[in-house]
Amino acid sequence: MYRQLLQQLKKNIKAGQYQNLKLPTERALSESYGVSRSSVKRALNILADEGAIFKKRGSGTFINPLYLKNDSIFHYNTGRNLGVTDSFQISGKVPRIKLLSFNVVHPDPELARNLFLNADDFVYEIKRLRLFDDVAFMIETGYIPIKLAPNIGPNVVSNSIFNYMETTENKLVSKAYLTIAAEPSTTEDRELLALAPTEPVGTMAGIFFLDDGTPFEYSKMRLHYKYMKYNTFVATEE
Repeated sequence: MYRQLLQQLKKNIKAGQYQNLKLPTERALSESYGVSRSSVKRALNILADEGAIFKKRGSGTFINPLYLKNDSIFHYNTGRNLGVTDSFQISGKVPRIKLLSFNVVHPDPELARNLFLNADDFVYEIKRLRLFDDVAFMIETGYIPIKLAPNIGPNVVSNSIFNYMETTENKLVSKAYLTIAAEPSTTEDRELLALAPTEPVGTMAGIFFLDDGTPFEYSKMRLHYKYMKYNTFVATEE
């Protein structure tokens, strides 16, 4: 319930439904949406952690004006499915997937260590091109242990794998550890992402975890630099 409320509040905030950038009280939200106060509190805490709102003692809860101007393309969705389909968004653009290759391979030692695999385990190697409408913005290569998703095939991986795992296998990918960097583009980057030889790519690489803590996928992503926009909220201590 708190995840549904969280997404509804984000939609309302983006739509400018709250006058003077002030949210209703927790009690009012609880009554309006028919959810418990604990669900309201949890949703608001996530919004606060993301920098979308702030609480002013004695005055109420307010929307961060900079959040409304946010042109970030990568949105880390705390507490919910972390698939690229959900995490990369541009208003008015439809995310699409083009499957480039789908293979079963034996992991090298580093990959086996990253996914805590045994010597006789195999993984799916899934290479996909991500697009907004017909414009490519990312090359994604993911590795998933076969034992964690024995029934996936080309039809599944041509769509959101994480959504499939949640709706069909009842397994939620809810955490990730990502490294974000930039480097010179390769010949393949320039061909698939329409980059000039002098233009760089953004890179993201990391491990995605199921909500029980199991490492589910190691993924390497190479992005057109124009789409490498990510905002974050930092709390400081004196």
